[in-house]
Amino acid sequence: MEGDTRSPGVPREVLRQVKLIELRTRGLVNTLFSGEYQSVFKGQGMEFAEVREYTPGDEYRAIDWNVSARMGHPYVKKYSEERELTVLFAVDLSASEQFGTRGRFKAEVAAEIAAVVAMAAIKNNDRVGLLLFTDRIEKFVPPKKGRKHALRLIRDLLAFEATGRGTDLTTALNYVGQLLRHRSIVFLISDFFDEGFEHALKVISRHHDLVAVTVSDPREQSLPDVGYLQLVDAESDARVVFDSGSRSVREQFEHLVAEDEGKLRRMLRRLSIDHIDVRTDRSYVGPLIAFFRAREHKLAR
Repeated sequence: MEGDTRSPGVPREVLRQVKLIELRTRGLVNTLFSGEYQSVFKGQGMEFAEVREYTPGDEYRAIDWNVSARMGHPYVKKYSEERELTVLFAVDLSASEQFGTRGRFKAEVAAEIAAVVAMAAIKNNDRVGLLLFTDRIEKFVPPKKGRKHALRLIRDLLAFEATGRGTDLTTALNYVGQLLRHRSIVFLISDFFDEGFEHALKVISRHHDLVAVTVSDPREQSLPDVGYLQLVDAESDARVVFDSGSRSVREQFEHLVAEDEGKLRRMLRRLSIDHIDVRTDRSYVGPLIAFFRAREHKLAR
């Protein structure tokens, strides 16, 4: 059955991880995120409900002229918000996501963040879907409702073996644009080790509610003082050797990383894209709560 975590060929360890993530995220959804999710992600449109007689103060543009002509006096159309939403998780599975020095890989943190938001969406009767990508489109799971479907997405996040190794955010975002015909919520979860994707971000954020989730590890931001090191790029296999015992080398490395992170933050602000920044050595609960509260504050203004 689709969405059943007991699918043939899925390793027992993956099924155990799915169950653990479900248990952890269920508690968070019940205690923290369900109400916040509903309050910040409103219905994306209006659906026709009924017609009723015009009363002074009604918007004249809401008058249904056909019904009014038949009845001999004005009637207006009444609409209600469409509560049901579509949430798509576009998750980077490139080789650099299989990195972590604090007990968890970046890919595992990404899976758990997607899981907690997906469970909150399912609890609110929304549809959730999944796009896995590297330097190519790896897999797409169409949005559906239901707990079993959400568990299937978590299973795919943990068990899927990607073919590509690099990161191509432009290809992923363009594919999202082709998939989603109606305004949706898109969580783009990646370490953003890529270039030249600003235009694709701009296009998607214009048509959808885009949330960028950056996942990083502290060892990507600073080097240990251990003498000569050989660093290998997980995505390209490029190698570089340098002396990490040199303070100037370590400072230059940290400066370049901070510069790249600053460019990304400024780009997201410029495009008015919400940003959640998580790390493998810290709980993601704080950044998620901060995100929901910031959204609530913005909507209240």
